Amino acid sequence: QVQLVESGGGLVQAGGSLRLSCTASGSIDSIKAMGWFRQAPGKQRDMVTMITDITGSGATYYGNSLKERFTASTDNAKNTLYLQMGSLKPEDTAVYYCHAGTRTGQTYWGQGTQVTVSS
Repeated sequence: QVQLVESGGGLVQAGGSLRLSCTASGSIDSIKAMGWFRQAPGKQRDMVTMITDITGSGATYYGNSLKERFTASTDNAKNTLYLQMGSLKPEDTAVYYCHAGTRTGQTYWGQGTQVTVSS
């Protein structure tokens, strides 16, 4: 089992920045991929970023047009995934979920953290 706890969400003005954190616990060694998804009210959950192998040999992917403003990184010593978000827009408002995939194909989600960008 893997537990994921997100933090760092909040209210920010358009143009501002936020850094989200996701700390993993439990069967840490089983995790291969980690990423962030987001879901706005009434919309589907979309990928924000995915690191395909957190040991360092994987690639990092971003959702449409997000790479210019968002950066994912990991601190493996702290079992933590970060999402640095800049130049935030009202359309970035959503619940942001941390995701982990294991080497055996299991997937885990955090409880989500709300990000609200005011215009």
